[in-house]
Amino acid sequence: MERERTAAPVPTRRRLLQGAALATVPFTLFSGTRAAAHSGTGARPASDPHPNPRAAEYPSVEWQPASTSNYTRSTRPSAYPVDHVVVHVTQETYADTLAIFRNPDRQVSAHYVVRSSDGHVAQCVREADIAWHAGNWDYNTRSIGIEHEGWVDRPEYFTDAMYEQSARLTAAICTTYGIPKDREHIIAHHEVPGSDHTDPGPLWDWTRYIRLVNFA
Repeated sequence: MERERTAAPVPTRRRLLQGAALATVPFTLFSGTRAAAHSGTGARPASDPHPNPRAAEYPSVEWQPASTSNYTRSTRPSAYPVDHVVVHVTQETYADTLAIFRNPDRQVSAHYVVRSSDGHVAQCVREADIAWHAGNWDYNTRSIGIEHEGWVDRPEYFTDAMYEQSARLTAAICTTYGIPKDREHIIAHHEVPGSDHTDPGPLWDWTRYIRLVNFA
């Protein structure tokens, strides 16, 4: 079980990620959920390796593991129910997002990252484990976090391929855990209680996305 370090300052993603978008969209970076350093009940000892550590959990998904310093090991859904999917936008490139998740000093991660150009999906954290993505420990324990390459004010990043592949992933997650495929359970990062972020932003087409999830 990881040692609780909640006394440490909570770094936010705007402290972690650097880029020109910071000057114009100051609160849209995906938050570093440092509160998730609290391992919670049901966490696995760090010495307990994952089964099939090089295999992603869905077909056509690439395994790109985050540093084990950037998430909490657990045994969901037995340790915690999984009842939400949280949609994020990275405010970074796909490659740089993966690099951030691999950096043990960053204290941030998400379960999945979807690439803009072709909808390619990388898995960075096992669904059984608790990624640090939502900025709220309770929501971290109960959700799967999906990052989407792009910037909230640049809709050209929200490609058909990204919407379609992300929707298929979300549909599969909802089926796995019995999550209703609606806006009460598939939520934006900014809808997480306590969030000071705006992603995925007003240009994200929720009507289209939920329709795709339900028809996937």
